[in-house]
Amino acid sequence: MPRRARIRVLTVALFTALLGTLLPATGAHAAARTVQGGRLDWGVKSSFQSYITGPIAQGSYSLTGGAATVGASQFRFHSARGSYDGASGAFSSSFSGGVHFVGHKKDDGTYELDMTLSNPSVRVAGGSGTLYVDVVSRAKGTGAVTSSHQVPFATLALGGIEMTGDGDAVTLNNLPATLTSQGARSFAGYYTAGTALDPVSLSADVAPKKDAEQPTPSASATKKKTKDTSGTVRDGAVDWGVRRTFREYVTGDIAQGGWKLADGARDGGALFRFPDGAGSYDREKQSLDAEFTGSVRFTGEHGLDLELADVSVAVTGGKGTLRADVTSDGRTTKDTALVTFAAKSLAVRDGLVRVDEAPTKLTAAGAKAFGGMYRAGTAMDPVSLAVALDADATLPALPDLGSPASPSPDPSDTPKTTTPGTKSTAAEPSSGLPGGAVAAIAAAAVLVLAGAGALLLRKRRRP
Repeated sequence: MPRRARIRVLTVALFTALLGTLLPATGAHAAARTVQGGRLDWGVKSSFQSYITGPIAQGSYSLTGGAATVGASQFRFHSARGSYDGASGAFSSSFSGGVHFVGHKKDDGTYELDMTLSNPSVRVAGGSGTLYVDVVSRAKGTGAVTSSHQVPFATLALGGIEMTGDGDAVTLNNLPATLTSQGARSFAGYYTAGTALDPVSLSADVAPKKDAEQPTPSASATKKKTKDTSGTVRDGAVDWGVRRTFREYVTGDIAQGGWKLADGARDGGALFRFPDGAGSYDREKQSLDAEFTGSVRFTGEHGLDLELADVSVAVTGGKGTLRADVTSDGRTTKDTALVTFAAKSLAVRDGLVRVDEAPTKLTAAGAKAFGGMYRAGTAMDPVSLAVALDADATLPALPDLGSPASPSPDPSDTPKTTTPGTKSTAAEPSSGLPGGAVAAIAAAAVLVLAGAGALLLRKRRRP
């Protein structure tokens, strides 16, 4: 082989070996993980809310799709679903629920201002973030109604937030939001592009990282697990918000009250979770009997004092009933049937028996429990339940809570992201190498190439 060719081969070999020792293997790059629960809090624009309900527009807003209110002027959108890549920091999640604004009522009963914002989603990539929403709005002046899907409504300022990590939750608080040109058009022209909107806060649970070295279950083990489809309920939870308008009444201007939870019950804003399910399931009969712990007590003016405790669910013949011990006016009525719901199939999947967001109707006993506030047959909030027949089964996250929950937004807070279990700084490159290692690679590469060049020059000068 000619000397020049040998020198080139030597140079490439040295450079390749150096990179092989310092750079991480590409196969170790973490795959995106599933976002499996969480909520987003956003007030759209507080001054817009004040205008809608003020003396000029004389309008109102209503909530749809299970959205709730939190704090003085925030709307809570629930059930986060999406993905998170801890290696690149890419995050994408959609949320459920909407808010419908109306104002300037006309003689024909319609409204000049009529706009619905729903199903917000957030995407973060490359250090920038965007808030998307579904928009149905009536144009100012012409009255033409347009419906747009996932409009890039606002840009989100991340302020140098480091999004990489391998924790089990992503929490972003008080991200400044700025109206985009597309958002301004969807806003029916009430605001121009560049207008500051209310900040956005979100909390999202991330599925645990999968162990690549964990052996795949054998066929016999899988068959054994699928056989165990009847028997004892090992754990479980039931999620129910009672009724959105009832919660708004409790915290509104009339009752001026609130609620307290005890014995392990959890508050997700639009849902209450009653945990620690125990009971039995029969696959052949398609029946389920389960009891749960926790209680919620509503109190307020005008004698409001209602507690629901020891919730239980029974399903048989495709029909479910949710019961609870009801305490009102100092008297407790045990095992009161509050609502009924349809549950046509109780199949076992991944060790769980689930019913997701089943519509409910108030019973006659339930109407009595609420003091006649609602009639029997009134639609109450949907109910979701999950019970585990397998000790290894994982219950779904409380849809609009996430873990840990994001606190109510505080304008004085600085934007931040939390990915528990990680330690990362903005100075770390996306490759995951410390800055010194990158510098060492660059310097070593220069030395290798310079040395090879000098050797080649000497060869050329030799007679």
